[in-house]
Amino acid sequence: MPVTGGRSRPRIALLSNPKSTGNVAQLPRIRAFCADHPDIFHYEVEHANQVGQAMKTIAQIRPKVLAINGGDGTVQAALTEIHNGGHFGDEPPPVAVLPSGKTNLIAIDLGARGDPIAALERLIELAQADLAPFIVHRELIALRHSGNLDRPAIGMFLGGAGLAETMIWCRDKVYPLGLPNGVAHVITAIALIMKTLLRVRASFLPPDFKPMQVSMREAGNTLSGRYSLLAVTTLEKLLLSGELVAGRGGSLKLLAIDERPLTLIRAFFASIIGKIGTSHVRGVHFEEADEITIEGESSNVILDGETFRAELGRPIMLSPAQPLSFVKLAA
Repeated sequence: MPVTGGRSRPRIALLSNPKSTGNVAQLPRIRAFCADHPDIFHYEVEHANQVGQAMKTIAQIRPKVLAINGGDGTVQAALTEIHNGGHFGDEPPPVAVLPSGKTNLIAIDLGARGDPIAALERLIELAQADLAPFIVHRELIALRHSGNLDRPAIGMFLGGAGLAETMIWCRDKVYPLGLPNGVAHVITAIALIMKTLLRVRASFLPPDFKPMQVSMREAGNTLSGRYSLLAVTTLEKLLLSGELVAGRGGSLKLLAIDERPLTLIRAFFASIIGKIGTSHVRGVHFEEADEITIEGESSNVILDGETFRAELGRPIMLSPAQPLSFVKLAA
């Protein structure tokens, strides 16, 4: 539902998801802030199927910036609609992401941290002048499978193998406990250590990681096995690896870590000294490609909060999508 912030033409359109965990406490403040600032047009959605109508409405006011207030899943739904809906023609507004939700990988990559109100104040300041110095361009991932060949899901970070199973376990088992994010993530990290390093087998831990096959057309090779971590991204930062090296073979950066305790230890220390992506580390695979295919035995992958399943004979196909402009709030 649209909630306007004033009568003058707004420079900023803000799309909020009230059900995002980070918004439970923050949304009343954000609503009050928007009501006092006519530069902001505020539109709230509660379900992904409402994002299309939201974008159609927002396109009519031609904002200078489209800000998204929600978790990575909300960002993914918005990027998918921008890419597939055509509401903004060939020139969609640059996207800003507020620090909301549980993980905020996209917001962190774009320099948005801390209080979302402070981020909105910064956006208002930037939108009053030339945005060019603060605009960055990001490649996006288009995910296709048997159910969405003509309307791909669009995102910036995909997690698979043990990473996806652990994220789903955290979402289903730990987050419902109502613990602070930091505590929930520490519990999840301990569970992952027990599972992968100590080889503890228990029903309360994340499920066993299923074998996967990952093919990269440009690299001309295929990875097969069980992986503690499988990630594909266009982001500049990626979990263990920090800054990623770019320009070696494609827009999509893939990182896979074999499911062996010693490999995980090697990967951890390699990440500390910045070797992942720059030097060979046994059991750690880093590739760049423009086309990646993932198959597995009912293996889950997560694209910015949305879960998909890779099956044998029904692969998930990843390719670059049209780049999009984003507002980087901090260096």
